[in-house]
Order: sequence, then C-alpha cells, then structure tokens
Amino acid sequence: MEKRVVLSLGEGSLQTGFLAVTAQLWEQGNPHPMQFTGALPAAPKIAEQYRDWQMLYQAMHHRLNWSSRMEIVAADVTNVSEIEFEDLCQGLAHHINAWLNAPEFRPIDQPLRTHLDTHDEICLVVETDDDLLQRLPWHLWGFFDAYPHAEAALSLRSYQRARKAPAYTSGRQITILVVLGNAEGLDVEQDRRHVSQLADQAEVKVLAEPSREALTHALWQGCDLLFFAGHSATQAQGELQLNAYQRLTLDQLKYALQTAIAHGLKLAIFNSCDGLGLARSLADLSIPQVMVMREPVPDQVAQTYLRYFLTAFSQGQSLYRSVRIAREQLQGLEADFPCASWLPVIYQNPAETPTTWKQWANKGRQTPWMPASGRMLPSKPLRAVALSSLLMTALVAGIRHVGWLQPWELQAFDHLMRHRPEEGQDPRLLIITITEEDFQLPEQAQRQGSLSDLALERLLQKLDRLQPRAIGLDIYRDFLADSDQKELENRLRRQDNLYVICKVSDRTVDHPGIKPPPEVPPERQGFTDLVKDPDGVLRRHLLAMNPPPNSPCVSPYALSAQLAIHYLTSEQIAIEYTPEKALQIGDVVFRRLRQASGGYQRLDARGYQILLNYRATHSPLDIAPVVTLTEALSDQIQTAQFKNRIVLIGVTAESAGDFITTPFRAGQSVFELPGVMVQAHMTSQILSAVEDGRPLITLWPHHGELLWIWAWAAIGGSLAWLRYSSVYLITAIGIALGGVYLCCFWLLVQGLWLPLIPAGLTLLLTNGVTVYLSLFKHKSSRLVTSLNLE
Repeated sequence: MEKRVVLSLGEGSLQTGFLAVTAQLWEQGNPHPMQFTGALPAAPKIAEQYRDWQMLYQAMHHRLNWSSRMEIVAADVTNVSEIEFEDLCQGLAHHINAWLNAPEFRPIDQPLRTHLDTHDEICLVVETDDDLLQRLPWHLWGFFDAYPHAEAALSLRSYQRARKAPAYTSGRQITILVVLGNAEGLDVEQDRRHVSQLADQAEVKVLAEPSREALTHALWQGCDLLFFAGHSATQAQGELQLNAYQRLTLDQLKYALQTAIAHGLKLAIFNSCDGLGLARSLADLSIPQVMVMREPVPDQVAQTYLRYFLTAFSQGQSLYRSVRIAREQLQGLEADFPCASWLPVIYQNPAETPTTWKQWANKGRQTPWMPASGRMLPSKPLRAVALSSLLMTALVAGIRHVGWLQPWELQAFDHLMRHRPEEGQDPRLLIITITEEDFQLPEQAQRQGSLSDLALERLLQKLDRLQPRAIGLDIYRDFLADSDQKELENRLRRQDNLYVICKVSDRTVDHPGIKPPPEVPPERQGFTDLVKDPDGVLRRHLLAMNPPPNSPCVSPYALSAQLAIHYLTSEQIAIEYTPEKALQIGDVVFRRLRQASGGYQRLDARGYQILLNYRATHSPLDIAPVVTLTEALSDQIQTAQFKNRIVLIGVTAESAGDFITTPFRAGQSVFELPGVMVQAHMTSQILSAVEDGRPLITLWPHHGELLWIWAWAAIGGSLAWLRYSSVYLITAIGIALGGVYLCCFWLLVQGLWLPLIPAGLTLLLTNGVTVYLSLFKHKSSRLVTSLNLE
C-alpha cells in the first residue's frame, strides 16, 4: 500500500528546538489523515557537524580533482583525511538518530511505526523552511532501515495545488525537455544518451546550451519532464548556467515555468550541483516534484544516478521507489566518491499526488471503458449486471466469512455509533464516584483498596435514608469487614437491595477470579466479566454465563443484569425464558449473539451475549447524574436525587486503573470509560429496552444480509450500464455510496446493524467488473466489424 507521511517541523531551529512538530499519515484511498503531535529538542551539535562535513566534502573535491557540476570556491582546509571524513559522517548519522529518538519525538515515532508496514511504499515529506534542515541527509534516520520501501522528500511549509490548463488532446505522447547547459569540464552527452533511450516511449526534445529565449519558447510548448544537466549553484537563490555567457535564475523563467506546470509539467530533474535553491524556486510555483543534488556532485555520480533512476522509473517503479533504488546503488561509487548516496533529494509538493510513468503514458486518453461517443454501451445489461453482481457478492461474502473484513466492519460500526443523535441521561440511575480527592477523606484513613469499611458503612447508612431502589457496589471486596464494623457486616448480610461484584475465573487468560464479599449471599452477587474484541474495544454485553465449578465467583448473572432485574421485578414486570432459551423481560426478547453474527465472523460466543447499545449522550460520561463520595457523605444531597433510583458506586480515580476502551473517541484517541460508567450503560440498556421501548441492536439472518449486499452490488452494476458520461457515473457512484452509508446509519439508530463495508465494497467491485465487460464487448464488436470489412 502507498502511504505518505508529512512531517511538519513548524517554527524553530536546531539551536532552539521545535516545540510543535506534527506528522500526518495519509493512506491510499482514505481522504482523511491520521495526525500525531510531538516535539524535537535543540541539537546544535548537528548544525556544527554538518558545517564541518560540508567544508571537508568540498575540500575533497579539490584534493581528489573531481569533475564537479558547479564552480567550488577553494576551501580553507588543505589537508583532508579520509578517515577523519568517515568519522565525521558516522558522527553526523549518530547525532541525527539520537535527535530523532528523543523522548519528545516518541509520540510521533511510535504511532507511525504502529500504523506502517514494512511492505508499504512510504513517502516521508519533511516540511520545513530551514535551509540547514533541508540539507541534512534524512535518509540516515534508522526509520528508513526499518522500512525498505520508504524514501524522504523535502517541502516548504507553504504550498498549494498548481493551476491546471485544459487537458491535452487524446493520445499525446509523454514529452521530455532536455536542457544541456554550460558543459565546460563536463560530459553532458552521457546525460543526453541516457534520456534518449526513452525515445521509444516518449518524445525527447533536446536544447544544447540554449539562449534564454529558446528555453522560454520550449517551456511554453509544454512538457511532462524537464531535465537539466550542466553547471548550477545556490547563492541567494538557484542559478543555472545556460551557456558560456548566460546565467539566469528560475525567477527569470517564471511565466514560462508557470505555463509548463499548468500544461502538465510534473517533474523537474536538475542533474547539477547544489540544487536546493532551484528546488525552492520551483516549489514556489507549485510544481508537483523536483529532483536535485543537495551538494556539489561529481560528473560520474550524476550520470550514474540518472541511468539508475530512469531505468527504474520507466519500468514501472514509483517515483520514490525509483529514487531510493538509484540512490542506494550509488553506494558502489563511494570508494572513489565518498557520500555519493547522500546527494539526491526530492522536493515534493504535498498538495500534489506523486505520479508514475504509467500514469503519464495514459494522460489525455479517453477513459478506457468509455467509447468515443462518451456514452456507455448498453448490451444485454440484465445478464451482465446479474452475473457480475452475483460473482462479486459471492467474492465479498467469502472474504467476509474468513474474517478479513471484520476489523473494517467493527470500525464502521464504531463510527456510526459515535454519530447517533443524543438521548439524554437515564433518570433511573445515579452514580457515586470515588475520585483521587475522595481517597484523602478522613473516613478513608484505614481503607483497603478503594473504599474503607468506615466510609462504606457511612455511605450505606446515608443511602438507606435516601431510599434508592437498588445499590450496585462496583468495587471488589474479597475480605471480611473489620471486627469493629459490626453494622457494616449486618448491612452486607441483610440489605436486600445491595448488590456486590466478583470475577469469574478464566483458564484461557490464566485468571484465577476474584471472590465476592464473604458476607453477601450468592443471590446478591453479580460478575463484572467483560467480552472485549481483538482490538480491545468493548462492544458486547455479557448478561449471563455458567461459571466453572471451582470459580471463586459463582454468580450466573452480570451486575448490570442483577440490578436491572431487581428494579424491573419491583415494577411487576415478568422475567422468563422463551422456548428457544432466549431471555425475555416483559415484552422484550434479548436474543443472544452466535459465533458468526453481523460483522463478527470469529466470535467467542460463550455465555449470554448481546450487542452493547451505549446510550447516546453528549459524552459517554453523561450516562447519569454523578455525585462524588465527598458529596454523598455530606449533608448537601437530597432524597429526590436518590429515591427509587439504581445507585452505582465505583472508582473513577486514574490511579485505580479501572478503565475500559469503548467505540467512542476523544479527539484522535480512543475513549476509555471508567468501569462504573460501563456498568451504568449496561444497566441502562436493559431498563430502557423494557420500559422505554429503546431498541436493542439486532441483526438480520445470514440470508438477509446476503440479499442486502447483493442489492447494492446490483445497483453498482446498473449504474455502469446506464448511458452516463464518466463524470456523471463517478457522481452517481458517490451518491450510491452515500446512500449505503445513510441507510446503515438510519437503521442503526432504529436498532438494526447492517453490513456497511461489504455493501459498499460490492457496489464498487460490481461497477468495475461491469465496466470491464462493457469495454470487452465494445472491443469485440469492433474486431468483428473489422474482419467483416476485410
């Protein structure tokens, strides 16, 4: 998969550090990037070492008499040691990696590595206006060793898309404009020969030492690739030597270059020295890509690099893969030309997408599935749509069955859940939270765990006067009350509306379980075991199960079920099991999930599980009114707040670590909900379904889901056979995909989870296959007509 990382360093320098570094990760086919933020510390040693390296590198040009593509002013260093130079190179690489391994940068580095795969083709664009940072050899970062298909590029902090002129006529060839500048002391004929080898695939125009007027005229004619070989340098800005008498900056070619870019100039290659100034000038004109040499380049290195790059690029490799292949092959020359592989660099406009040679070759042509009339060919549409839709439905159903779509389907489910309309708090619940501040209460001085015996006794005493319908203590207590707390012991034994928790032992994760409070009888115990998905997100509600005989927790019901059943029983609502062994409370049947249910294809369906329909509130924390332990123990609370409600008591202090990952989000991060809040959502789900008619999340049977997926496949195929132009067809597909999304969203709000990803996927695949069949039919009919004419 092709991915792009835009690493924006923001304001700062190596002397002061960078306080606001961001990295955006763009994935192919997804218009919305992930973004990570961090910082980079000051690293003045890198700046010092690079200047030393640059001085020694230029001095070696003089000592070794390299034929360079720029005029190098003699350095002050006359005695250059190759060992010293090699040590300096290694030291620079070490300091760059130490800088990028700084703790401040890990919030960027670690998430990037989590979301990237070693097989991905990665374009990493370093976005900065700092000249020294642009000159650094970013490929020395260990990141590029870990990702062999990644390559670095540079960009200014400000950029925009280029203005495009109307498209060229159909069938226009790739055009390469070769400019051979002042070649004194150089062999630019080698460059001409390497580029001319592409003449069978492109139109190659060569200008040898042209005048400014001739170059301007050629640029106005347009080209896809601009190639320059000769002398260049960066002074105040980039400068080219066109011939022995004439030098000019790219600003002096501004209007011609703007026109060339508007007419399709995608890549400029300056196979010359010190080209960062040239790249910056072209970046200001919004060219998609520029390739330059960051320092003086020996003639042989420039020619060898060009040969390697053009070979890889013209044979179908991506631009970035081609640059890396060619750059790494230069290492073979480093016995004679040290640091040759450090020189090539790409300047990328992040607002433009890197293209390939194949895409260049197809430019300006008609869409392959569009005949000359611009209308789709209807030919036995019913048969073609039926065949393609059935085949694609079977294909997607097979892929879905083996579980490959499950992660995508669950993420789509989370997305829909997050965007449901708000419902407001559940008035039947109230939550007493134990915060970090509550740990400091005088009543908590002798606490074991989160709540001391004294604090619990005083809390239960106050609650007894406030007359709640039920109390759920979502805090583990696997020990007896202190001997001096006889009142607490009596309450735990006899208070019939008080429910406590325990945890069932689980051999699969080697968990021994947690005992309930010894004083509380089994009928007032509830387990807190959860069933999380492979990504750690809680989407299912475990209502009941059969604990193992040797488990310290033997309750068959979850705490949420115990509380809801107690509440509803007091309302004279019947609780029973249907002949199909489904739990029924009142008129509502809670149908359990099976091993393959909806988006789940590999589900551990042990126990009695249903989908957890979180209450849609402004925040998942707003499920019910909240009172802290401090407030509950004070005289500020009123009977109306508690009477006839289910009161849940639990810990929200971060130090307790009782947090559960949910489908919700806090910015770009997952939302972790305190365990007591999760219990509130679960309890509310049962109460709301029975008393308010709030829908449970249900699923269609397999054949119903297959019909749903096939229906959208048929829509996709039908769109391909309608007499639409390509623009209208793309628009229609977009509208159809929007229809899939809106249908799935509206139905989920009503309580029905239907396949979103499989339906959208079959729509696109069937459309593509039907288009291909249309093209094949069109070509076949033309061939038959041609044979008949002969």
